[in-house]
Amino acid sequence: MIATDQPIDIRMTTASRIQEVDWSNLGFGRVFSDHMCVIRYENGKWHTPGIEPYGPLHFSPAISALHYGQAIFEGLKAYRNEHNEVYIFRPDMNARRLNHSARRMCMPELPEEVFLDTLKALVHLDRNWVPGSPGSALYIRPHMFATDEYVGVRPSESYLFVIFTCPVDRYYTGEVKVKIETHYSRAVRGGTGEAKAAGNYGAALLPARIGQQEGYNQLLWTDAISHEFIEESGTMNVMFRSGNTLFTPMITDSILSGVTRDSVLTLAREWGMVVEERRVRADELVGMISNGELDEAFGAGTAATIAPIRTIHYQGTDYSLPPSSGWTFCNRLSSYLDRLRHGLEPDTRGWNLRIA
Repeated sequence: MIATDQPIDIRMTTASRIQEVDWSNLGFGRVFSDHMCVIRYENGKWHTPGIEPYGPLHFSPAISALHYGQAIFEGLKAYRNEHNEVYIFRPDMNARRLNHSARRMCMPELPEEVFLDTLKALVHLDRNWVPGSPGSALYIRPHMFATDEYVGVRPSESYLFVIFTCPVDRYYTGEVKVKIETHYSRAVRGGTGEAKAAGNYGAALLPARIGQQEGYNQLLWTDAISHEFIEESGTMNVMFRSGNTLFTPMITDSILSGVTRDSVLTLAREWGMVVEERRVRADELVGMISNGELDEAFGAGTAATIAPIRTIHYQGTDYSLPPSSGWTFCNRLSSYLDRLRHGLEPDTRGWNLRIA
């Protein structure tokens, strides 16, 4: 355990790379800020947090993470408002979810105050890397992985916790086309779908590529037993609106509990909508589209933010909704969250953590 008053060991870079950045062409996840946070776990305890220049990590090819998959991560964003202040959106939820993933993957929990203190210190140090243009943000990637040099199937006894950041543009632009996946499975009941484990995403790459080659941006995963029930998309939870009702797959141990998902459901309830967290059948969904009963479909995630889903493919047929430009809830939601994160809406729920 790390004492909460223990200082962070900060070693600053001697040559910032910020002048090399093409801010008009950031893309997503390819440009990295000057510094990173590194904390080691050895001998049953977390050691002194450190911030150092961003760069390669050095470790043995025999580390446990490479062979037995003990690796988890989080994703969150920092935003700059019109007063040049920097805020991180709901980092306390990411701290809790990281530890939920750690428990499931038999890894040590990181004290939430250490997660938040090192996160704040890192973002404050690299605050000039937070872009201010519409749709942009500083993406933050905390992750933890096993580092024992041991080729044997058991939990590691040593770990690295690392945070790096990168300025990004929107993950998706425009409307999204998705395919309901009925052959491959993302996660099974009793598996690791509820954890943000690296292996969940690795196993999804092949079916996602097949879907992309067929012209779809993402998959809508279904349950692994019958492939009848919608679970989530590859990079986001999914939501559907019919009239004044917003419905979404209920959280189970095969679905990741998203921070943006929680934000959307909170807002929908505050705005007087009926919210249903339940099992959603794939045939029910496409039937509602065919009958004109489904008004909106969208993804909700940290990277994706709010991504309108215009087309859903199921068993050989594309089902399309009306253009998203006329959607009421999705557009209101996207605008509100964007304004809230950039300090243009009152933060009555305490979702924004001020950094600088």
